[in-house]
Amino acid sequence: MTTEILGTPRTYDVRTYGCQMNVHDSERISGLLEDAGYVRAADPEAADVVVFNTCAVRENADNRLYGNLGHLRPTKLKHPGMQIAVGGCLAQKDRGDIVKKAPWVDVVFGTHNIGSLPALLERARHNEEAEVEILESLEVFPSTLPTKRESTYAGWVSISVGCNNTCTFCIVPALRGKEKDRRPGEILAEVEALVAEGVLEVTLLGQNVNSYGVEFGDRLAFGKLLRATGEVEGLERVRFTSPHPKDFTDDVIAAMAETPNVCHSLHMPLQSGSDRVLKAMRRSYRQEKYLGIIDKVRAAMPDAAITTDIIVGFPGETEEDFEQTLAVVRQARFSSAFTFQYSKRPGTPAETMEDQVPKAVVQDRYNRLIALLEEITWAENKKLVGEKVEVLVAVGEGRKDERTGRLSGRARDGRLVHFAIGTLTGDRAPRPGDIVETVITYAAPHHLNADGDPLSHRRTRAGDAYEAGRVPRLKGVSLGLPTVGVPAPLPASTGGCAR
Repeated sequence: MTTEILGTPRTYDVRTYGCQMNVHDSERISGLLEDAGYVRAADPEAADVVVFNTCAVRENADNRLYGNLGHLRPTKLKHPGMQIAVGGCLAQKDRGDIVKKAPWVDVVFGTHNIGSLPALLERARHNEEAEVEILESLEVFPSTLPTKRESTYAGWVSISVGCNNTCTFCIVPALRGKEKDRRPGEILAEVEALVAEGVLEVTLLGQNVNSYGVEFGDRLAFGKLLRATGEVEGLERVRFTSPHPKDFTDDVIAAMAETPNVCHSLHMPLQSGSDRVLKAMRRSYRQEKYLGIIDKVRAAMPDAAITTDIIVGFPGETEEDFEQTLAVVRQARFSSAFTFQYSKRPGTPAETMEDQVPKAVVQDRYNRLIALLEEITWAENKKLVGEKVEVLVAVGEGRKDERTGRLSGRARDGRLVHFAIGTLTGDRAPRPGDIVETVITYAAPHHLNADGDPLSHRRTRAGDAYEAGRVPRLKGVSLGLPTVGVPAPLPASTGGCAR
């Protein structure tokens, strides 16, 4: 495969839209391209290959993609050797329509065949025509693919792909397919490989993480997996996203509470507080069950920070239904929320439902929801003023501003913390991946400030790796698609082991 022009390696840039799964897929795309001889472009605007990894969930996903493709057209006309590829959920949905709408696109690939990208790029160059390849199901589990991690201190680890739910507003199952679960031993092997490279925090990732085990018949597999991660030496933080309330079991709460490195943070999508709307959404749980889970989590972990997803204006939603959502928000006391105004997504049952809510009504309800959430999240954050927190310094958060000189990071509960470095300057300054303990002095609705001197600063191997410019770059550790049957055994000491 030729990836050089006159002896100079071809460059690439990956542009990602969407959820955490898309972000992790982009790490695999980068790994594949670098394995094929490409190098990341120093100037993204001058890349030889631009890859769009797309989302199909948001209302403006189509407009955003085609707008960006249109923006690139003049650039490509000036540089005939340039290639444009479109992958991800929108590619899986629109398929060949993409090259009809934007004939300057060279490659279209789906969610199930990321591994084909380098070959498709080469084929498109050789044949001088667009290549469209969309598979209907996975042939190889994505974790077999090389991955270029974006962080020295935190990593995504997929435990499953796909979803077996049939939510009427969601197109993901049609684009990602039915759930496929990795073997526990393979997941732990990837976690251990990351930790060996200095990673301190992993996020277990799936469209519905707590249904993990459905393929090999173990309803308690996810709780066992959480406990197993507690046996990985050097792993300091474990998170997961996203669970589904219908599959959330008491053993998962116990595993979170009893496993020291599992963070007391939980993203639990609500979508609506109305039982009638939840039924129309096919969410298969009701308000009472949802709030019951929240109560159990808080009883086991009083310090737990719980976040959520909420959709406003689902077809048929009445003012009474919306008031039920507000009532759940008041009772659940979320630390933050991802909020969405309902929009029709082609191919979903909700698209053709009657009683679509007028846009002005949706906007009014949305504004009221945001106002309530701001009030609650601010009040919950104020409770932390004067409390000591452990912060993992994060490069992505960056400095809050040059005037204050604060650095930023995430507390164990996931909250964003801007902290003063005090006398920790020069060679002693905290680096991304280091751990700082500090005291919260001020709370805002969406972040916390710590303006005093840090209580402590622990230099870590992740910080060393960041300083040296090393990012974990893993080959795939899976052997292929998992099969139905008995999973690989987990360590005996564990007792067995996005939505």
